[in-house]
Amino acid sequence: MKILVVEDERDMNRLIVKTLKKAGYTVDGCYNGEEAQLHLLGAQYDAILLDVMMPKMNGYELLQKLRAKGMNTPVLFLTARDAVEDRVKGLDLGADDYLVKPFAFDELLARIRVMTRKNAGVRSNQLTVGSLTVDIDRRIAIRDGEEIPLLPKEFAILEYMARNPGVVLSREQLENQIWNYEYSGSSNNIDVYISRLRKKLDGPGPVKLLHTIRGAGWVLKEDKTGGPP
Repeated sequence: MKILVVEDERDMNRLIVKTLKKAGYTVDGCYNGEEAQLHLLGAQYDAILLDVMMPKMNGYELLQKLRAKGMNTPVLFLTARDAVEDRVKGLDLGADDYLVKPFAFDELLARIRVMTRKNAGVRSNQLTVGSLTVDIDRRIAIRDGEEIPLLPKEFAILEYMARNPGVVLSREQLENQIWNYEYSGSSNNIDVYISRLRKKLDGPGPVKLLHTIRGAGWVLKEDKTGGPP
């Protein structure tokens, strides 16, 4: 899952980004509304953490522009402005939640989970595809009762695919989810991760979950035919 942090106080920005990365998220950070617009033009995000009082363009203005363009990415305001009218304004402009500074990071992480869960139309942080369970909270995957050891990037790919079961996901979509804005590495890296993930998920068993769609990308779905992936 990929999150954009828009916060002009640089120490706070770095601390939030560090905490989210430690929790397993892919994160980009920027310091004002104009920078955020550039990030949003170049990448897709699952959630935006947005400060209100920022230079160049404040959080209210940015959110208003995003919603006017039809962008429905979940937005959580992080702000020291705790007056009722401020919270009402943010929610009326299209924010999904509002957290007043100072806040506990455990609460922030919980609110992110709830916000993104609602946006995905699910009520649980456990995603199931066939005999596979992806536990978002514990950052583990279990198939047929056995935990599958995954690297952080492998889990990020699997989580995204489990949130979109049966949907063919392109190389660009997967790369966008697991690398941040500044990444400029080899595009073949995704093939390496997919290959490792397939071996760990499917192994020699007859029921495959991770499938290659030639010329299009990859899909996570249960195949009871026992055919090739």
